[in-house]
Amino acid sequence: MNLANLGLSGINVAQNRLQTTGHNINNANTDGYNRQSVNVSTAGAQSMGRGYIGMGVQTDSIERAYDNFLYRQLVNSQSKESELASYGTEITQINNLFADRTVGISPALQKFFDGIQAVASAPADPAARKELLGRASSLVGQINDANAFLDDQRNNLNTQISTTVRQINSYVERIHGFNQQIVTAKAAGAGAAPNDLLDQRDQAVAELNKLVGVTVIEQGDRFGLSFGSGQVLLSADTMYPLTAKPSDNDPKRMVVSYTMPVGNNKTTLVEIDDQYIRGGALGGLMQYRSETLDPIQNDLGRMAVGLAMSVNQAHAQGFDQNGNPGGEFFSMRQPIVGAAVTNKGTAAFTASFSDANQLTAQDYEIAYDGTNYSVIRVPEGSLAYKGDGSGFPQVIDGLEIGFSATSGAPVAGDVWSLTPTRNAASDLGLKLADPARFAAAGTDSGDADNANALAMAQLQTNKTLGQGTMSLNESFSQIVNNIGVQTQQNITAQKAQSTLVQQNFSAQQAISGVNLNEEYVNLERYQEQFRAASRLIDVSGTLFDTLLGLKQ
Repeated sequence: MNLANLGLSGINVAQNRLQTTGHNINNANTDGYNRQSVNVSTAGAQSMGRGYIGMGVQTDSIERAYDNFLYRQLVNSQSKESELASYGTEITQINNLFADRTVGISPALQKFFDGIQAVASAPADPAARKELLGRASSLVGQINDANAFLDDQRNNLNTQISTTVRQINSYVERIHGFNQQIVTAKAAGAGAAPNDLLDQRDQAVAELNKLVGVTVIEQGDRFGLSFGSGQVLLSADTMYPLTAKPSDNDPKRMVVSYTMPVGNNKTTLVEIDDQYIRGGALGGLMQYRSETLDPIQNDLGRMAVGLAMSVNQAHAQGFDQNGNPGGEFFSMRQPIVGAAVTNKGTAAFTASFSDANQLTAQDYEIAYDGTNYSVIRVPEGSLAYKGDGSGFPQVIDGLEIGFSATSGAPVAGDVWSLTPTRNAASDLGLKLADPARFAAAGTDSGDADNANALAMAQLQTNKTLGQGTMSLNESFSQIVNNIGVQTQQNITAQKAQSTLVQQNFSAQQAISGVNLNEEYVNLERYQEQFRAASRLIDVSGTLFDTLLGLKQ
């Protein structure tokens, strides 16, 4: 070993260090980049009989400053932050709609009952009667408009779910591509880690987690991916893409389905329940729909049904200006029981409202197992009825459920869905058109009688909903309060999560981030090493020239 070779080994190592430092500096602000460093060791020594002479230095590896625990901690916190942000964007919209007590349903409801009081004070006054119908029409319009807004939001969610699922599949494909590149690069590099590809794959996983929470399964040099309750997205070299499709039980509801192999190179789509999709923007959308939008729209529909049924029932007890019994004041449509598209049988069900006071905000699923029918409350999951069908029609939670006149035979596995109050607010209408037809009188004795109008005015405070626990006003106030509480909870959670993300990011960057001041110092150090190693070669040349000069 001569001085020239010693100098050359030092130059090579110094050059590797300088290039790596430059790479760090250039990528200081690159998302997902982990600082790299050169690991070196002595090149060994050569025996000279009486001792060993060193052979210089060598580069062993170039590794990234990576802590798997800190990385996972950061990714998980970012996924939760994205979930909360997605949820917050949606709930803020309906909070803005319902929170203002000066406009909308709440004042319209008050004005409606004020109108009934005005007619009770002057039952023969045509102006008061006309004003009442105008206020009733305004109330119906406010309720219809609120429900239309919720329907628009539901449709927007369907679009967002479809878009997000496509993005998820794109990221899974990218990660699959990185897997292949990493395996190839590692083989070509004799087992050396392709640090930049590893960083890019980790960053892709982090970005994917902002869309939906996934679990990474390390399979040698490859990443496998799963989510939900264990559904596989990527395994070895096989991808299982997600699909956004209308639900079999409710075509208006976009759901996420995963691809499940069924043998013989065939697959089938299996719907994933909203509750199992957590993390990322998709998790926030699903959580908002199942935990906020569905209950709020059901509650609004229940209030609309309670309003229509209680007012109609009271109105029917009175008499109009012509001495005729009162007819229907409001119109509403009875709930529809929908058959799943996968049903093989021809059995069909009908449902009707029987008692608004017993109505819940639950949906229902009717299922046939080949012997018995079961009616299950959704999402509560409690069993409301089970029997062979001889018990139908069956009154459940203020609903009368029975077979339709055209019902045929069921097949085991058939399912029907019932969302009794989901669309009730959109179906509410004003049926009474003639002010003279308002049944203010308690008897058919004439216009001076206001007994029935006074009784109808009491409906404002009567406990007509929630099994005798809520009035119509209280029912709507509960909706507004629930939205407000959930909105505030989300705001608080977002702030806390944002702080946690910053803490996790700081902890991760303390290990993996590029410190430019440190890199500047390293540049000076490695430049000095390069100069010193170059000087060795220069000294070696001088000594060689001296030896040549001795021969002359």
